[in-house]
Amino acid sequence: MHSLAKQILHAATDLVFPRSCVHCSDVIEQSGYDFLCQACAREIFFSKPPACTICGYPFFGQLAGPKSCPHCAELNPTFEQGKTLFLAKGPARTLLHELKYRRGFYILKDLARMVAAADHYKHYLIGAQLVPVPLHPDKERDRGFNQSQEIAEMLGEIAEAPVSKILTRVQYTKTQTRLDRKARHRNVKNAFALAPNTHVIPDQTYILIDDVFTTGSTLNACANVLHQAGAEQIKVATIGHG
Repeated sequence: MHSLAKQILHAATDLVFPRSCVHCSDVIEQSGYDFLCQACAREIFFSKPPACTICGYPFFGQLAGPKSCPHCAELNPTFEQGKTLFLAKGPARTLLHELKYRRGFYILKDLARMVAAADHYKHYLIGAQLVPVPLHPDKERDRGFNQSQEIAEMLGEIAEAPVSKILTRVQYTKTQTRLDRKARHRNVKNAFALAPNTHVIPDQTYILIDDVFTTGSTLNACANVLHQAGAEQIKVATIGHG
């Protein structure tokens, strides 16, 4: 009964104050999401198998051949596997920017629906400890939150997986946005460390969580720290692939 009452209230509120799409600003009608219209939702390209085993980038119908993609050719990852939910383009990119740059925590609800519907992605998280990529304390204080932490908490609820803040950022690095692959690697090489009074369990699976996989430099730097601390099973998961 409580659930039915919420649905009625939700529908009544939409009649009085109709929601608009976060990407195109059109009124949302008959969409499976709260903040994406039906047309924009159809533009999201979800990453499904077959995909790169390192970053999760889809192979677009390729059924045989190499297991890694050109994006990861120079990465030499410490982590063993990676998955991404969708390609960070168009409406999907807008969703991530709304969260990261505009404190749009409300879009986590739609992201959660996408994750819950992606069985291969959801099952990948089960049984692991989720480790959000940390921000430097000064940057997190300025921003007011860590988007990777927010995403990890959302994923943890869906997969019933614990979130472990066992990494810390010890160097305030410049933004990776305008750096090339080699510069990104140098920028984050020694930027992370194991958080004080924490330890890793060698036979536990750790999945590093970040918002977007671009070159993988940041995730690999974090994986190196976990590996040096004794972790033997390290994976990564991102929401978008840039």
